[in-house]
Amino acid sequence: MKDITIDYALRSSWQAIARMYNEEAKHFDSTMAVGFTLLSIDPKTGTPSTALGPKMGMEATSLSRILKNMETKGLIERRPNPDDGRGVLIHLTDFGREKRADSKDVVLRFNETVREHVTQGQLDGFFSVVGTINQLISEKKIYFKEKTSNT
Repeated sequence: MKDITIDYALRSSWQAIARMYNEEAKHFDSTMAVGFTLLSIDPKTGTPSTALGPKMGMEATSLSRILKNMETKGLIERRPNPDDGRGVLIHLTDFGREKRADSKDVVLRFNETVREHVTQGQLDGFFSVVGTINQLISEKKIYFKEKTSNT
């Protein structure tokens, strides 16, 4: 490809990051998905199971499998939501909090290393571009075509 497209650059970078995180997660007998889930659960109050999927941008079926695996490994426990009798809160166990700290250290190390190699201006520009892309998508300004009536 002569000119790299924006989506290609984003996708290939994310795939490289995911591979890197999964390689690192192996040292902790884990996966990137489990680490991301641990970081998405409030360590003090727990997180409603229904809020976890949208927070992580995951489908319920994929998240359900990850949570079941995490529960089996003793990383999380499900407790009734005191504010909603029908709901469930996902809480970290002591072991889950330890593994969450490991995940947090890995993410912080990645961020520190990147920050050592780019300027604050480059980083600000990156976040600005990503923010604009997300806004264009959420506002349906890329592939949305207004319907016209044939009356």
